[in-house]
Amino acid sequence: MRQIGSRVRSLAQCAETPRGSFKLERNQMNYRHAYHAGNFADVFKHAILARILLHLAAKDTPFRYMDTHAGVGLYDLAGEEAQKTAEAASGVRRFLAAPRPPAIEELFKPYLAALKAFNALEGLHYPGSPMIAAQMLRPADRLSLAELHPEDARALLRRFQRDRRATVVAMDGWQALKAWLPPPERRGMVLVDPPFEQEDEFDRMAGALEGAHRRWATGTIAFWYPIKGWREADRFSRAVTALAIPRTLRLEMLIDAEGDDRSLNGAGMIVVNPPWTLKDDASVMLPFLTRAMARGPKTRWRVDWLQGE
Repeated sequence: MRQIGSRVRSLAQCAETPRGSFKLERNQMNYRHAYHAGNFADVFKHAILARILLHLAAKDTPFRYMDTHAGVGLYDLAGEEAQKTAEAASGVRRFLAAPRPPAIEELFKPYLAALKAFNALEGLHYPGSPMIAAQMLRPADRLSLAELHPEDARALLRRFQRDRRATVVAMDGWQALKAWLPPPERRGMVLVDPPFEQEDEFDRMAGALEGAHRRWATGTIAFWYPIKGWREADRFSRAVTALAIPRTLRLEMLIDAEGDDRSLNGAGMIVVNPPWTLKDDASVMLPFLTRAMARGPKTRWRVDWLQGE
């Protein structure tokens, strides 16, 4: 595969980053997001992501968006994988079908614009976080995208090979997080969205958050996580609170507060240095989302500071 410009790397090459060079990772992964694209957790994650990017783009100076577990970027909702689980039906399609008052419509406007750009409103495709970012970033802004799964990394590279703003690397996202921070622009955000295939993923995430903040104390750092039951999520929140990182915001929603602890019942996001409007925005967005995509009569959500200023 040919190299396009200086910002997109072939999968056969070393993945160069501002902090050094790393070999292509050969570890195999089982998780494929194509089976889950457009589910309720995606709607939650991407609607919040769009609000953060909107805030970053409000200033003239360029910024960098970094995605450590980027996936393929765009998903075919009519494809075999998405049809097998049909998770978009109870996710993005239920969200789109729910009546949205004007105030709600305004808060979801950047997310809805991204869906419209990729024909998600017609149920054809669903944009992952890299494509939402690419849609919202300006010509002078930059994207750094990492994906470990070999097939998905090749698909991601093909999708971005003509975008000179983008650097695509085939490597472990946790290594990419260490390599990328701090970015040359010093402004921007990093989204960490691991597949949670390992039992110690929450512990690893807390340690990675501490390291990321140490290297880039002024950046917006967002860590997404699944919620099966409150106990595991609360344990993670306590670990993050113990880090005493200033301006750490917790966002969580459960679409089934009494669901089976073995199944995905909710999603959360820890955001360090969030936009100053995000807490108030999310306090309106999350109640709407939990009602729109609820699996039962009891849902829960919370938006609070684990550490303030």
